[in-house]
Amino acid sequence: MSIAQAIAPHLPYLRRFARALSGTQQGGDAYALATLEALVADPDSFDETLEPRVALYQAFLKVWNSIAVNRIPDAPPTPGAMQAGVGRSLAALTPPARVAFLLNCVEGFTPQQIGQAMEKTDEEIDELISAAGREIAQQMATAVLIIEDEPIIAMDLEALVEGLGHRVIDIARTRSEAVDAVQRQQPGLVLADIQLADGSSGVDAVNDILGDFEVPVIFITAYPERFLTGQRPEPAFLITKPFRTETVKAVISQALFFDQKSHRTEKAAAG
Repeated sequence: MSIAQAIAPHLPYLRRFARALSGTQQGGDAYALATLEALVADPDSFDETLEPRVALYQAFLKVWNSIAVNRIPDAPPTPGAMQAGVGRSLAALTPPARVAFLLNCVEGFTPQQIGQAMEKTDEEIDELISAAGREIAQQMATAVLIIEDEPIIAMDLEALVEGLGHRVIDIARTRSEAVDAVQRQQPGLVLADIQLADGSSGVDAVNDILGDFEVPVIFITAYPERFLTGQRPEPAFLITKPFRTETVKAVISQALFFDQKSHRTEKAAAG
């Protein structure tokens, strides 16, 4: 298969990534075109040992990094995934953290794929994703409710959240405790287990909460099948235990950055 055939299916996604990274479609297309021209001029620069999409993004980032300073201009946010305020918020991220964040949260690259595309170690990628989380938290630090009945896991999540710059308002062990907590203070993010201490459901607790207001929700559970078959809120993130700390950090940043608030589904609301 030729390089052109290998990368053709991935070019629309590269244009999306380039647009998000540069801040404008015109600027993104200029970088994408420069990448294609570089590959034509030097086909050996395309790393055929990598997945074609990863190799394409690696080639793009070599072009991107050839410019001394790449920053998003103060311009209206681009359409699609870039909702109101996102363009401005992305501009506040340092360039390497911005690249890692977008590859992870918009393009769906794994940390290993990000490392290959950016030509960095796993440790360096973890730090860049953490840095993006901290920089995002500086812009939009929020109050977090943790619904978790295992004390050690709850403590780990609390330390993780506070390390990003957010504030934990309460740790609830049951559905009723979670509902009581939001009566005292409304959170800007909810991290919820599904199986709780008294046999109650974290999904039900979240649906109770969403009856009053919408908020981003991340479920962290050892029982993902209960989330997939239940009357779950939409949209919601799902992380399976045991979890990687960097995965939770990345998903928190994504949920807040793109303001992905959950709401009760019609079926759940009627129950």
